[in-house]
Amino acid sequence: MPALTKLQLLRVSETIDRVNGRIGRVVAWAALAMVLIQLAVIVSRPLGFASLWLRESLSYFNVALVLFAAAWTLRNDGHVRVDILYADAAPRTQAMIDLIGAAALLIPFMLAILWFSAPYVVRSWAIHEGSREAGGLQYVFLLKTAILLFALQMLLQGLSQAIRAALVLTGAPRGAPAQ
Repeated sequence: MPALTKLQLLRVSETIDRVNGRIGRVVAWAALAMVLIQLAVIVSRPLGFASLWLRESLSYFNVALVLFAAAWTLRNDGHVRVDILYADAAPRTQAMIDLIGAAALLIPFMLAILWFSAPYVVRSWAIHEGSREAGGLQYVFLLKTAILLFALQMLLQGLSQAIRAALVLTGAPRGAPAQ
């Protein structure tokens, strides 16, 4: 099987960036949904309407926002790192840090999350796990599935980051992630 060319690798990276960008922009709306739901909870409480499913839905939107926007945040260099060293480094040094970080830390950690959480999620799906509270949302199995999807998204974004860093180290210009 022939090795992928730099252009093909760049296209793979851009596709991953584009998909994670779209997912991130969609789940960013979860923040607005959370504000509106919290407002509904606050307004409805004095009226005697205390809906458990409404309060639990806040957790679902929070999970969506935090887990599914993580790869988008990584793509846009929004995660915390030691910028005191990274910001002033040469592009090749930054690329080396990115490549080592993705290959030695991010990708193995996401593979471990996939490996260890898969049985947990499978068990949850097997029983269609729901809320422990009467009247709560019966989709806990979907929340647990979000763990796998998060790890897969981050794994792919780590691959994209590693591809871009490797391309910089081989002489290709450092480009911005695809929108």
